[in-house]
Amino acid sequence: MPSPYKRMLEGMMRTKKKYHREVWFIYILKCQDETFYTGVTKDLERRLKMHNSGKASRYTRVRRPVVMIYHEQAKGRAKALVRECAIKAMSRGAKERLVIGKEN
Repeated sequence: MPSPYKRMLEGMMRTKKKYHREVWFIYILKCQDETFYTGVTKDLERRLKMHNSGKASRYTRVRRPVVMIYHEQAKGRAKALVRECAIKAMSRGAKERLVIGKEN
């Protein structure tokens, strides 16, 4: 992970803000062109609607419709972002195994 992101995430882990108690989700979407998109949110249903309406990310806007194929919970925003970075660093095969439940 690039050092600016690492420092940002380490700082978030040290702070004692309310978002450490909130439930966040890490999700993987499968786009129309068969690519994967990984993100984090507090509301999965709302975020999926945003992606499919073209208002969530530039990447998914041109690859609609998208389907949510995986999600997991994290306690706090910082932990969700750390996990998102770990998933984004995985190979395509590793992500596919994660989706079908054979890898963490």
